[in-house]
Formats: sequence, structure tokens, C-alpha cells
Amino acid sequence: MTHPEPALRSAGRFPDTGLKLRVLRDRPWAIVLLAIIIVVLASLVAGIRATDYVGRDNDDAMRLVEVRDFLAGQGWFDTMQYRLGLEGGTLMHWSRLVDLPIAGLIAVFGLFLRPQASEAAALFVWPILLIAPVVIGVARACFNIGGRQTMVIGLILIVLSLIGNMRFQPGNIDHHNVQLALIALLMAGLTDPLGRPRGHVLAGIAAGIAVAVGVETTPLVAIAGTVIALRWAWHGERMEGAAKAFGLSIATTVTSAFLVTTPPHLYALVTCDNLSLGFFAIATSGGLALFLSALTTSRASAKARVLALAASAAAVAVVTLSVAPQCLQNPLASLDPLLKTLWLDRVEEAQSIVQLAQTMPSYLGFGFAAGTLAILTCLVRIWRNDRRELHLVFLALCLPTLAISMLQIRGTTFLNFLSIFPLSLAVSDLRTRAYREPRTIRAELAFAGLMLMSIPSIWGLAAAAVASSAGTEATVMTGTTTSACGTRDAIAPLADEPTGLVAAPSNLGAAILRFTRHRVLAAPYHRNTAGMLAELNIGLAAPDAARDLLHRDGITLLAFCAEDGQTDLIAQRAPGGLYAALEKGIVPDYLAPVATPGPAALKIFRVIPQGL
Repeated sequence: MTHPEPALRSAGRFPDTGLKLRVLRDRPWAIVLLAIIIVVLASLVAGIRATDYVGRDNDDAMRLVEVRDFLAGQGWFDTMQYRLGLEGGTLMHWSRLVDLPIAGLIAVFGLFLRPQASEAAALFVWPILLIAPVVIGVARACFNIGGRQTMVIGLILIVLSLIGNMRFQPGNIDHHNVQLALIALLMAGLTDPLGRPRGHVLAGIAAGIAVAVGVETTPLVAIAGTVIALRWAWHGERMEGAAKAFGLSIATTVTSAFLVTTPPHLYALVTCDNLSLGFFAIATSGGLALFLSALTTSRASAKARVLALAASAAAVAVVTLSVAPQCLQNPLASLDPLLKTLWLDRVEEAQSIVQLAQTMPSYLGFGFAAGTLAILTCLVRIWRNDRRELHLVFLALCLPTLAISMLQIRGTTFLNFLSIFPLSLAVSDLRTRAYREPRTIRAELAFAGLMLMSIPSIWGLAAAAVASSAGTEATVMTGTTTSACGTRDAIAPLADEPTGLVAAPSNLGAAILRFTRHRVLAAPYHRNTAGMLAELNIGLAAPDAARDLLHRDGITLLAFCAEDGQTDLIAQRAPGGLYAALEKGIVPDYLAPVATPGPAALKIFRVIPQGL
């Protein structure tokens, strides 16, 4: 990707309005620093106002539990959550690469703070630290594609995005914020000028770490690698250094991450929800194939490069089909039908656009409008031959992300993020045109209009207003409602009970692990299939049958939350079941209520041992 031509560089500067905007003209990175400060201040305000130092997502609490276990001496390679699920525990799929810096911060703060205060301080700081790489990555990428003006517009868009993004607010320690930071750095490297290796080394390293941190970004990493390979096949020698740099750096990074995070006895295991032999083999074979192709055929004819690229693609396909064919399908496709109905289909971020239109239509504008607009912008500019190659790159990234988002709305985070780059360039070009045509109000309106339409929150507000006026406000899908049962105060009586195994709604599992010493049967993680099924079957079973299930699994405590969405769904599904009985206030004789101070959302029962 070449630098903008001199005329474009000139257009990319802020016009001389009579003010000496020396900071904008001569020190563009001062604007980057200002953007970081604005987002950090907004996050600090959100953190100060929060009532809990851990984020609201179950994953934040579960990550803290894992970090605590690691600090307490659990091995680096041992990611088993021994207190989750049936006997033996549950092997978690999250990466120690995210646990390590959080644990390090807790250890440092622990030198002069008490344990809970050191946790709070670490969880306050960690998400804020990730703001900088996101902002810097966007600034670098936008500067690469359009100069200073495009960079500033991109910064405005990312600042507005991050201010309302809870992933970067204190307490949010799940890996999604890390992933967005890595994708930002990947974009910074991917848009580096044509043939320059330095940026593509950065892209390869960011892509490799992203694969190691979580599989959600693997489609984007695969597309980025394909884009670089195709550009190398087209440009040949000019792209040789960049192709070799990306291929070798991603192969090296993934290999290092695999060796550092995978225990030797699991080297041959293929799992499709984390970095294992499957993704290790695919990523390293792809990176090395690109490196060797660029090394040997960059100076050959275009036909030879295409043949080399085809051979590389065939080799990667063979590796994939030989080592990890199961990873070509949805890892949750084989989930038990009961779990799919009562759990997965009720997870908001796993909803399809069809389900979303029925349950939360106001989100459609926020989640999809900016990304769709970016795709249309790319198509128009490709058709007009306006920096066609650049917009082909953005289209290749945005279009599959839109498709993924339509299947699971969790992808809209990346769709909105990727839309920043083509839209920033389009807004910048309209701004330059408006400056050159001061008497034409149409140009000013086009600039201002596209700028507003590039902000997802504007679409969200508009969609919410339309839904409200039409009387079709968003509803909450049955089974996804939150409750007051997961707070520290609600769980406190449970913590006072002798240590045992708790049967409770999966949505409370992480909180129980955080606030007590108990084991818990269920938490909302697909590797906890057996535990979640056991809890669901207990709630669905008739009271006498439920007693046998409780005794069979060795459960000593049952925590019942009538406000929990899944609990209510189970009660409706099985009106003669245990949860339906408890919902009506009917307590079987094998359950002994635990006294709580005053009315409590969470009802706790001791399971009377068999024979007593």
C-alpha cells in the first residue's frame, strides 16, 4: 500500500483557517495523546462510579478466579478449573497470556495493598492500559491511508466508540479488549506502505498473539494473511519484504505461543476453541508457505507467483484437513440439544440478526449500520477506481465480518471497528472537497452527514427512537434476564456454609466461585457441558427424581434464584419439576432452608444426605 501521492498528502492536511494549528500540523502524535487522555478520563469516571471492582460479565469474574488460582500456586500449564463441574473439574480454554499481566499487576499492588485492594487496583488499571494500543493502532492505520486529516477523523470515531465501550472500563478483564487492541495493531501494520517490512512484522506478531488469545479473531487473521499473499502475487518484488516479514513473524509468534502455553503432554491434542495443534499447524504452515513463496518466486513472472500461491494454499488445505478438519465447522454445533435450547440460544452475543430483530431491534442500527455503510463505500470507490486496491483490502475485511456478525452478533464489535478505516478516508475526502468548494453547501452537508452516519451510537439512538415511537421497544429474550442473586451480599450466606458442591443456575456459577470456597456444578461455558446438563436436569426433574440426581452427583447445597431467567424458563418448561415447585414455595423434605438476614433473592438449601 503506497503512501498518498503529494497532492493527496496536501489535501490530507488541515486547511489554513488563519489559526496557527501547529500541534495539528507539526505534531500529529500530540492529537493521539489527547485522544488517549480523553478515553482514559472517561474510563476513570466510569470506574469510580462502579459499585463493584469486577466487570458485570461472567467472564470477568471467572478470569479473576483463574488468576487467583494461578497466584495461589496452580501451574502455568494447568488451566483446569477444579471447582467447576462434576468431579475432576473443567479444563478451561482461556490463555495464560492474558492471565499473566493481570496476575503481575495484582502481585505488584500486593506489595503495599491488602489482597482485595490489590485486586481492585489491578482490575482498575488493566483495561485502561489497553486503550493506548487501540488508539495508536487506529491513528497509525488512518495516517497510512490518508494522512493527518484522515488520522484525526479516525481518532474522533475511535474515541466516540471507546467512551461507551464497557470492555475498556475498569474491572473488565476478559480477553475481548485485548483482542481489539491486537486487531488495531494488525491494521496499523497491514496498511503500512507497500513493500515495507517493518509494519508487516508488527502485523504478523499481532496476528499471532491474537490467535493465541482467542479464536474469535482467527477469521480476521486468516483474511489478513490472504490479503497480504494476494498483494504479493500481484506486485511481486515490491511486496517481497512485506510478505516474508508477515509470514515469518506470524509463524514464529504462533509457534512461540504454542510452546509457551501448551503443556507437552497436550501437544498432539486438537481443540478448536483455543491454540492447540490445530490452529498451530494451520497458522504456521500458512505463514511459512507465504515466506518461502516470497523468498523463491518474488522476482519470477506473475504466473509463477500465482502458481506458488496456489501450491501454498493447497499445502495449508492439506494440513488443515489432515490435522484439524473438525475446526472447519462450528465448535458448538455438536452441543447437546437441551443445552442449545436452554442456554446457547439465550446467550445474547450468540444471537443471529434474525433473533436480534425480534428481541432487540434497536441494536440493529448500532451493530450493523456503520459496517454496512463502510462496505457500500468500498464498493462505490472500487467501481470508480478510486484507490481500488486499498478499498479491496477493506472490503475483504469488512464483508466476511458482516456475514459472521449476522450469524452471531458478537462480531459487530469488530465490524464497527473495521468500518472506521474506509469511512475515515471517505469523510476526509469530503472534508477536503468542502474546503475546496466553500460556496457549495452540498459538499459541507455531505461531509457532515457522512461523519454522523459513521458513528454507530448515532444509529443506535436513532433506531431506539424509532422503536420507541412505533411501540416496538427492545425486549429481553426469556432466559437472559439478570438478577440480584449474583451480588456479594446475596451469596454471603452461602459462603458461610461448610465447603461443598453447589447446584445453582449457570449464570451464578462464576460469582459463587469468586465469593465462596465451594465447588459449583454449572457456569456458562461450553466445556462445562456435563455440569450444565446436570444442573438443568435437576431443575427439570420431578422433586423425587431430583433428589436422586442431587445425591448421585454429591451435591451438598442448592441455590435457587427465582429471578434468574434460565430458572424461570426451566420452571415453565417443566411445571411439575423441582424448580417449578420451589418457585411456588413448595420445598421437598430433603432440602433444608438456610436462614438469611431478611428477604433474600437467593434461596439457599442444604441437601440432606441420603438415609437421614
